[in-house]
Amino acid sequence: MSTTPAHESTLQNVERTKTVGTAAENAILAEDVVEPDAASTTGSSGTSSRPEMKRVVILAGGLSHERDVSLRSGRRVAESLRGAGMDVTVLDVDASLLSALAADRPEVVWPLLHGASGEDGSVRDVLELLGLDYVGTGPRASRAAWNKAIAKNVVLGAGIDTPDYVTLPQSLFRELGAQPVLDAVVSRLGLPLVVKPNQGGSALGVTLVSRAEDLPRAMVDCFSYGELALIEKAVQGVEVAVSVVDGPDGPHALPAVEIVTDGPYDYDARYNPGRTNYFTPARLSAPVAARVAQVAVDAHVALGLRGLSRSDLIVDPDGVPHFLEVNVAPGMTETSLFPQAAHAAGLDLGGLYRQIVAQSVGARVTAI
Repeated sequence: MSTTPAHESTLQNVERTKTVGTAAENAILAEDVVEPDAASTTGSSGTSSRPEMKRVVILAGGLSHERDVSLRSGRRVAESLRGAGMDVTVLDVDASLLSALAADRPEVVWPLLHGASGEDGSVRDVLELLGLDYVGTGPRASRAAWNKAIAKNVVLGAGIDTPDYVTLPQSLFRELGAQPVLDAVVSRLGLPLVVKPNQGGSALGVTLVSRAEDLPRAMVDCFSYGELALIEKAVQGVEVAVSVVDGPDGPHALPAVEIVTDGPYDYDARYNPGRTNYFTPARLSAPVAARVAQVAVDAHVALGLRGLSRSDLIVDPDGVPHFLEVNVAPGMTETSLFPQAAHAAGLDLGGLYRQIVAQSVGARVTAI
C-alpha cells in the first residue's frame, strides 16, 4: 500500500506526462492530472474519511492505430477512480514501463490499451511474468477474443448465432489472383458483405460492401490494417453493444446501447460527437432485450473472459441477436459505449470502476 501523499503523487504524474508522446498526446494526459478535492478525501477533522486508497496504474497509449483512443480512455477512468478515492498513475507502454512498475509496484494494473498489444494478450502475459494483478481477461482468452474468427467459432460452439464468414490472408490473393477469389466469396456469401481486419478495433479498415465492384477496394483498405481479412455476410437490423461486468454473483449485462449513424459506424462516427445517435437502453422489446443480454453474458462465459467485456451484436427483424465480435478492453472515452451503459443502469462510474479494480486483486491466474 502506497503512503505517498496525494500532492506528491500528482507531481509524479506530471513528471511522467512530460515524457510521454507528442504535444497533443501530452495535452490529453495532462488533463488527467488533477489535484484531489480535499472535501472528498478528508472529514471535518482533517483526517481521511475514506478507506485507505489502493495503488492503481493505468496503462494507456501504446503504439497501435488506436493510441489516441487509449489515451482518452485512460484519462477518463483515472478521473473516475480518483473521484472514488483511489491513488492512480497513468503510464504509457514504452521502454521505461517495466522499470517504473518494478520501482513502484502497484496493487493493480488496468490495461486500457486498444489494438494489438493491448488486446492480444501480450501485455497481460508480461504482467503475469511480473506477478502483478491486473484488471480484465487473462492472456490466453484475450488472444482468442482478439482473433475475430476464433471468437466466432467459440460462440458458435456455445449455440450463439453469428453471421456466416470466411477468413482470407493477403498472400492468397497474390497466389490465386484477386478476382477469382472475390467472385467465389460473393457467390458463396452473397451481398451485402462486411469486410474487416480479423484482428483490430475501432472499425479501422472496416467496409460495408453492397456492390461486387466495390469489394476489391474494401480488401485493399482492410489489408492496410492487417494481413488477414474476415469477410462476413451483412445482417440487416439494429446494431447494439452490450457490456458485461463480473460481479459477486457472476457476470451480468448492463443495458444495451443502440447505435444509429448517418452512415457507416466507422472511426470518425465512434469518436467524434455529432454523427451518431445512441439510445440507452436500446429500443428493444423486453423479451428481445433479455435475449440480447443473455447472448452477451453467454459469449463472455464461453470465451473465458474476466472483469469486463463488450459484445457487439446485430438484432435482425425477427428479434434474433447475431454476435459480431467482443472487446476485452472496451473504450472508456466520452463517447464510448461502456460508460453510457453504466449510466443507463444508474451506476456511478467511480464506484463501478472501483469495484472492478477491487475484484481484480488476487484474481490473476498465471498463464490463463
